[in-house]
Amino acid sequence: MRTRLENLAGIALVDLEGTSPPYLAGPSMDQATCLNHAFLDMEGGQIVAFGTMEELRSGDYPQQVRSIDGTGRWAFPALVDSHTHMVFAKERSEEFEMRMRGASYAEIAAAGGGILNSAAALEARSEEALLDDLLLRLSQARSTGTAVVEIKSGYGLSLETELKMLRVVQKAKSLSRMPLFATFLGAHAVPKRFDGQREAYFDEVLHQMLPAVAHEGLADFVDIFCEDQYFTPEELSRLAAAAQELGLPLKAHVNQFTTSGGLQASIAAQALSVDHLEVLSDQDLLDLQAAWTDRQGPIPVALPGCSLFLNIPYTPGRKIIDAGLPLAIASDFNPGSAPSSNLMLAWSLACHQMKLTPMEGLVGLTLNAAAALNAQKRFGSIAVGKEAHVCLTKPVQSLASLPYRFGENLVEHTFVFGL
Repeated sequence: MRTRLENLAGIALVDLEGTSPPYLAGPSMDQATCLNHAFLDMEGGQIVAFGTMEELRSGDYPQQVRSIDGTGRWAFPALVDSHTHMVFAKERSEEFEMRMRGASYAEIAAAGGGILNSAAALEARSEEALLDDLLLRLSQARSTGTAVVEIKSGYGLSLETELKMLRVVQKAKSLSRMPLFATFLGAHAVPKRFDGQREAYFDEVLHQMLPAVAHEGLADFVDIFCEDQYFTPEELSRLAAAAQELGLPLKAHVNQFTTSGGLQASIAAQALSVDHLEVLSDQDLLDLQAAWTDRQGPIPVALPGCSLFLNIPYTPGRKIIDAGLPLAIASDFNPGSAPSSNLMLAWSLACHQMKLTPMEGLVGLTLNAAAALNAQKRFGSIAVGKEAHVCLTKPVQSLASLPYRFGENLVEHTFVFGL
């Protein structure tokens, strides 16, 4: 049966012309269309109609519907989390306490913490337990407005455990209504068994893990942590070339702590997205602009939850948008540096700390986040024929109330395929 949200205070990010732009960039991010006093119809998992209440009363719309009163409420595309590490064995709150007592990120890693801590815990946890954990985390993310989630491997760091992580994601795809995307991130850190021999481990990622992942059809994307003391721009380029031959697009962690050429290598490799960018030089920004001059370049993805938790600089989102570029926002949900799946909090941080307007933040969490998954034709805006992933708020004064009232959950329901 058709479900109708009616008497809505407003609907944000609607596509009135039916043109479904693939992303919004620069000033257009703050100019997304809203409808006031509106309705929205969902049926068969899709958005089938929307408009003003005046149009509903005067038009030829079905009357046999499941009606939901939206008085005082807003509707907008459900949030898209294009960067998470949601499969993990346990939290790392003990490392948090170490940091609160003065230890640095590097010192914690040297003491056996960080990514290698999560890798050891994951190896010991069963696939069934990891799946149960993941489904609970997905449910929690949905409660705060998220309908679509990308999930990376990278805590396995061996062929067997990387495949285990990705198989967990595939099982979750069949058990959760939420659209899920899997990313192979074997090049996340060098495991202890290689005793710091990065090149030898990278060869294993490239020649053993990647082909096995592709053969089993376990990933939608590949990723690499390109950073000092992790993996190099040259290795990023090699991974991208090998993945391209297997039909897997590249997403890359770059410029989190340093600017060392990973962004430029990602641009040359035609990466789908470049994620983090907390450190962004003037030359980096010029290179990003140049990448978008003649074709669609990589979508810049900011991860403000990581900046909050690690107390590092925020991605210069205002500067990126003012340069005429698109910007997406994601949670980076993981146990070590961003232990929160709450994209409503990320929206607040994008406004408070990155100086985005509320509408720019919403576009970054919806349409542009969908573009970072190459799925903007499926979801990310309110358009007839798109999948019915819709967020319905509690009664609020305005759309800006959501990022304004940081830390509060103002989501009444997150519809996934209309349910």
